[in-house]
Amino acid sequence: MPSSSNVSAGKPKVAGAIFMAPIGTTLPTDSTTTLASGFVELGYASEDGVTNSESRESETIKAWGGDTVLKPFTGKEDTFSFTLIEALNVNALKLVYGDSNVTGDLTNGITIKSASEDLESHSFVIEMVLNGAIKRIVIPSAKVTEVGEITYADGEAIGYDTTLTAVPDSNGATHYEYISAVSSSGTTTTSTSTTS
Repeated sequence: MPSSSNVSAGKPKVAGAIFMAPIGTTLPTDSTTTLASGFVELGYASEDGVTNSESRESETIKAWGGDTVLKPFTGKEDTFSFTLIEALNVNALKLVYGDSNVTGDLTNGITIKSASEDLESHSFVIEMVLNGAIKRIVIPSAKVTEVGEITYADGEAIGYDTTLTAVPDSNGATHYEYISAVSSSGTTTTSTSTTS
């Protein structure tokens, strides 16, 4: 039976929504465990939130005469897109430009080097509040594969339109999703998980 109580928007958690850590950092396996100390917050994302796109690819094999006789699965691309709008957040800048290409801090001055090089892979966690539940997406390994145009203009937040492409872990999963219901007292009551 359909239920409107199962319909929800994905609001970011107040304490932060997108986190990054070096590969090898212990990853959470539920929606509530405190993140390991290696995770850093990437700051505010734009009001567009996070978009997850999974594109599955297959090859069309045709028989003599033109009939399609087989469509074997050939691969899957799993991407996450969001716009980071904290232009003074060193962690966000390191994601966009590379760990070694951003040095210093706001107090002593930040230096950014825009270089033509492959960016590092990281682990990511995205947290959000649903309708009476919390959701956590865990991406074991992904790296920035696209950054959109950066606009500097009056009345507009500087934003880094960022796309991450995830790669499979040792279990063949590109990301995990964990959802837990929250009781009226604020405690977690049940949990479910999905793998992609």
